[in-house]
Amino acid sequence: MTDALSTIRDARRVVVKVGSSSVTAPQGGIDTHRLQQLSSVIAKRWLEGVQVVLVSSGAIAAGMTALGLIRRPKDLATQQAAASAGQGGLVAAYSEAFRQDGLSVGQVLLTASDMHRRSHYTNASRTLERLLKLGVVPVINENDTVATREIRFGDNDHLAALVAHLVDADALVLLSDVDALYDADPRKPSSSRIPVVSDPAQITNVDVTAAGSRVGTGGMVTKVAAARMVTAEGIPALLGSADQAARILDGEDVGTLFLPTGNPRSARLRWLAHASQVAGRLTLDHSAVEAVMQQQTPLLPVALTRVEGAFQVGNTVDLCDPAGRVVARGKVSYDASELDTLIGDRKSSPTTPTTHRAYGRGRTGTRIVIRRDNLVVL
Repeated sequence: MTDALSTIRDARRVVVKVGSSSVTAPQGGIDTHRLQQLSSVIAKRWLEGVQVVLVSSGAIAAGMTALGLIRRPKDLATQQAAASAGQGGLVAAYSEAFRQDGLSVGQVLLTASDMHRRSHYTNASRTLERLLKLGVVPVINENDTVATREIRFGDNDHLAALVAHLVDADALVLLSDVDALYDADPRKPSSSRIPVVSDPAQITNVDVTAAGSRVGTGGMVTKVAAARMVTAEGIPALLGSADQAARILDGEDVGTLFLPTGNPRSARLRWLAHASQVAGRLTLDHSAVEAVMQQQTPLLPVALTRVEGAFQVGNTVDLCDPAGRVVARGKVSYDASELDTLIGDRKSSPTTPTTHRAYGRGRTGTRIVIRRDNLVVL
């Protein structure tokens, strides 16, 4: 266990996500004492030579006091208004807290579209890299003032996982008011902390559906999902309490550590697997599923049994097995309307020299639905 936790202690670049309940008061507004404590812990790591990227929730909760609200608003317009009122105060509080340790912060506000678009994604990566090289602490949040779907269904755990991919982090730390993942309701005396998760199957029967705090949106289910996103790319993740941040970053035996389950992929394939916007679904027959997953062969029309969606050439689509489970993802070489006419096509005749068909043409002229270098197994 000590050797496993050293992956957190020895990480040279860490993404730390903190939930709303850890930096704001239960009735709204910023809890300056707790925010200062967290900032001091992160500043200490920075001064020791560790680059820490902070993903902080709390804009909406911070703005509740200014708007005279006693509970998190449910309607979108009021959520956006609260985010507008609170984001400035939140980053100002962080600026002051880090200033006391001689550090500067740079605010970065992101939306899902910034992740979906490859050009925006790479630009965000360059910005963060530059901030880190300049010795500036990036403070990242969703741009809740203009976001729509993200506020209602999104969470910063997911964003933090994507940021870990963006900056090629050595570790992801998810902090909240919950100190670990338990094998049962932690309020029950019989429950036990799960110190390490080495295989997702290990927690298949663990209930993670409890809701988050009254000022936040996430819960344990979003944290486990975020942990799985990064461990699939070779990045360890630790779930723990914000009050134990110093012990967590020092590699002590607290929280729940998720060990890597996969190997790091290229930045482009990470984006394709986790951040690109899915525009449709292709269902494959059994033999094609095996070929894609085991051999990662190009996808041909003969493998298809169903086409769903209104996607176009170059869009991302999910590849599903006959039971509907997503097994891979790729950039498709045909429009949905044309691909629908090619289902089960066993011909290997040369494609016509139109722009979109040329995109999918193989060396022998065989129609290729998704090229091997545009496909990633999930």
